[in-house]
Amino acid sequence: MKKSLLLLLFVGINCFSQQVLPNVTINNLEGKSITIKSSFAEKDKLYIFSFWATWCGPCVQELDAISDVYEDWTKELNVELIAVATDDSRTQKRVKPLVNGKGWSYSVLLDTNQDLKRALGISNVPYLIVVKNGKIIFTENGHTPGGETELFEKLKELK
Repeated sequence: MKKSLLLLLFVGINCFSQQVLPNVTINNLEGKSITIKSSFAEKDKLYIFSFWATWCGPCVQELDAISDVYEDWTKELNVELIAVATDDSRTQKRVKPLVNGKGWSYSVLLDTNQDLKRALGISNVPYLIVVKNGKIIFTENGHTPGGETELFEKLKELK
């Protein structure tokens, strides 16, 4: 009985978890509307969506760490990182100055109403999803120093 209950729970969770990139529209830093599913659809390209917020220290540390090696990643892999700021209307005004000050070369999107975050079932940041051909193929919650090295190794496996 316990085994069947656990199996049912496991299958239920997998059935309801997000497996494809949702068709949600949010804005970039310039205020242009970006439809996620169609804008990030290049065949066989790896898209890393990093969900973060200006008030989240580990989020900023993760994006800084990846920034240091991102150019090397793009030379070796067909990969693009999209930093999705989940700041609400109160803290959204901090996003652009922070991004400019850090000099990040990523595309930055504003999920002010947390529509994308909600559609993906993400509860807290930092959170990464890797998408290939419209399908979510890897997720990671949280950040540890040096995690960018492990992520790069995972990306090489997924390419």
